[in-house]
Amino acid sequence: MFKTIINEAKNIMEKDPAAKSIIEVILCYPGLWAIIFYRIAHKLYLKRKFVIARIISQIARNITGIEIHPGAKIGKNLFIDHGMGVVIGETAEIGDNVTIYHGVTLGGTGKDKGKRHPTVEDNVMIGAGAKILGPIRIGKNAKVGANAVVLNDVPANVTVCGIPATIVKPKEKNVLYIYSDMVI
Repeated sequence: MFKTIINEAKNIMEKDPAAKSIIEVILCYPGLWAIIFYRIAHKLYLKRKFVIARIISQIARNITGIEIHPGAKIGKNLFIDHGMGVVIGETAEIGDNVTIYHGVTLGGTGKDKGKRHPTVEDNVMIGAGAKILGPIRIGKNAKVGANAVVLNDVPANVTVCGIPATIVKPKEKNVLYIYSDMVI
């Protein structure tokens, strides 16, 4: 566990220019503490110790302002910057090297059974206040703009913004994307 804490702290140091030292990150970054609590709760959840896992996740929520359901699946190097108000639902899946800013929700729509929450692939950036809802997929290297409401799959290597979110900029030039009924 100590090695995991140091690796997560080093990841924050690389991604946040405001971070001055590993000690500062360990003592002062709620996103790091939310991940630590999540990792413990998730292990218990996998052992079917659901109540204690939820108790730990609620303690983390009270301390950090970040709510991560212990059933969520989270890869390596998740960076939750600032963090207050982040909600990650039970069936959410997050890949490696994802950055999430404050006020983000990876939630359900209330009408799905089974897989109810989003899947976020590797190297995705999700801006402050974004809401990503339902069993949808956010492709690798995508960016979700601040306050976007994402209700449909997002292809890899694009930026989406707005309510509802639409593609505003593909990363690659001269590439044609067809998204909903829109061609970019």
